[in-house]
Amino acid sequence: MTDLLIATTNAGKIREILPILEGTSVRLRTLADLGTVPPEPEETGASFAQNARLKAEYYAEKTGLLTVAEDSGLVIDALDGRPGIHSARYQGETYPDKFANLYKELAPFPRPWKARYFCALCVSTPSVINSQSQGVFSCSGVVLGEIAPQPKGTHGFGYDPVFFYPEFNATFGEIDDARKSSVAHRGKAFRKLREYLLLHPL
Repeated sequence: MTDLLIATTNAGKIREILPILEGTSVRLRTLADLGTVPPEPEETGASFAQNARLKAEYYAEKTGLLTVAEDSGLVIDALDGRPGIHSARYQGETYPDKFANLYKELAPFPRPWKARYFCALCVSTPSVINSQSQGVFSCSGVVLGEIAPQPKGTHGFGYDPVFFYPEFNATFGEIDDARKSSVAHRGKAFRKLREYLLLHPL
């Protein structure tokens, strides 16, 4: 059975990803399973897809393992797509700080504040397996919503308390992990990977 490294240290992401990929043809490993964790690479890509591939290739090369990495973030129409690929690095030391700054930026614009969560995923092999590190599989997932008038809920992580999903009449911060994953960007992307692994055992 081939090991597949899930290249993230974000506990919330791992909590969402592991149940989706269980029962496939790979043995799932996380960075926490490694004796020595490589330092995080600088995310220099101009898109979610570029950053996902950059991280997948980096960790595959550093660890010698087949690796899946994702890059995701919040895209807000009124802010011309920001914070986008800079979501984790958006101004604010904590997420409540980030929320406050977002609301300041959005204040001049009329509601609803249309937004979407986007996730790009890439699986790469290390050069110790192939003559050159290369992508094996890539895909993306997106979920449409709005920025809520104020943060609500304590579930999820990141921007979930401010991401309002109209079909549920709730923010992602107000629903449990399973319900969120059933419609969210990361769940959609990793279910595509699950389907790929079931059809193409590694």
